[in-house]
Amino acid sequence: MPYFDAASSAPLHPVARQALLAALDEGWADPSRLYREGRRARLLLDAAREAAAEAVGCRPDELVFTPSGTRAVHDGIAGALAGRRRAGRHLIVSAVEHSSVLHAAAAHEADGGTVTEVPVDRTGRIAPGAYAAALREAPGGVALACLQSANHEVGTVQPVAEAAEECAAADVPLLVDAAQSLGWGPVEGNWSLLTASAHKWGGPAGVGLLAVRKGVRFRTVQPADERESGRSPGFENLPAIVAAAASLRAVRAEAAAEAERLRGLVERIRARVPELVPDVEVVGDPERRLPHLVTFSCLYVDGEALLHELDRAEFSVSSGSSCTSSTLTPSHVLRAMGVLSEGNVRVSLPRGTAEADVDRFLEALPGVVAGVRERLGAPKPAGAGAEAAADPDPEPKPEPEPELVVDSLGKRCPIPVIELAKVIGEVPVGGVVTVLADDEAARLDIPAWCEMRGQTYEGERPAEGGVAYRVRRRA
Repeated sequence: MPYFDAASSAPLHPVARQALLAALDEGWADPSRLYREGRRARLLLDAAREAAAEAVGCRPDELVFTPSGTRAVHDGIAGALAGRRRAGRHLIVSAVEHSSVLHAAAAHEADGGTVTEVPVDRTGRIAPGAYAAALREAPGGVALACLQSANHEVGTVQPVAEAAEECAAADVPLLVDAAQSLGWGPVEGNWSLLTASAHKWGGPAGVGLLAVRKGVRFRTVQPADERESGRSPGFENLPAIVAAAASLRAVRAEAAAEAERLRGLVERIRARVPELVPDVEVVGDPERRLPHLVTFSCLYVDGEALLHELDRAEFSVSSGSSCTSSTLTPSHVLRAMGVLSEGNVRVSLPRGTAEADVDRFLEALPGVVAGVRERLGAPKPAGAGAEAAADPDPEPKPEPEPELVVDSLGKRCPIPVIELAKVIGEVPVGGVVTVLADDEAARLDIPAWCEMRGQTYEGERPAEGGVAYRVRRRA
């Protein structure tokens, strides 16, 4: 069964498996002890730290291992904010950061700090000079800025080096979440802190990296511990750490050739999906992106149903659609980009993905999407049925109404969008359809439908039980 969700967690690399088994035999003792077994464990830990630091591009004494990538993010942000509290209490993040960064930002706000979210364009990328502007306009002293190296949902690569220079000019440290990109190469630029997670590159779960450059003011906020420079308390999971460092070195050695191969497969998906499936929006930057990841959204499709059907067809993919998440709200990444969220599919190819598996996915996808649309009662794709024979004895039709109201309260997307599509032809050109909906995804998907269909979205207003979205027929 093809596994196409490496962005969530990559399959364990063979080198990681070998290193893990070897370290279970040799690295079980306490590396802080002076007896023989402890010294052997310490040698393994030091070697793993040196290998990881070389891959990150920092000194070994600047890097600690944490129990997860999320823990690394939380500890890195909290430590930098605490260390620079005298400089200010303002935090700058991009609107498309991983949820771990946004959760840390929310905790900072709850503690009395302030936060600026830097917007992105429709490709998910921040604009040149965006961090410099956010630094200038901050309401108080800025303690820290955060920017991911590449987006986990759409693959867009961020201009980290430029943002780092803007932050350095303002004497503000920049924390980079490199979870998605570190396996493909080092993060360029004068960053100050960096975090990553081993299971994203094919290492074992339960190992994160936190690098803090010398000279960055940092104060650990949790109780002091003698391990990992006091920044990550608790007994080190040495076998997993050794496997993480060994696999990082291995995937880096393969990265150039494998990136070129997977980029070709992703280009095929990006080009063929809109040709094979009507009414699809491929999202993310078409050029400045990770080599193995592509995301697209399908009109009139329930994301959860689509993922279930692809699973039945033996393809493991993920989604940012609201109906596939526990929060029932669309992905914050798709929302920040202002793109369609319904029927969203993220394909992230692991190393070694076979070309035949991608071809089989492309063969299966059109039928799967068509089946889900048919069950939902979606309108035919644009242009379908245009050649149908005219009625030989047409009955006079009533004049179209100048305005219609569609009550979709209590209905989940994509149903409000489907109902809008079905009635738009019942108003004359220049007429208005008002859609009443209480699903948060409608705020994103109705404007996206208008852009895809050449209609005019006129905004929203509060309505009893939900929100009224106004669409003017233009075509």
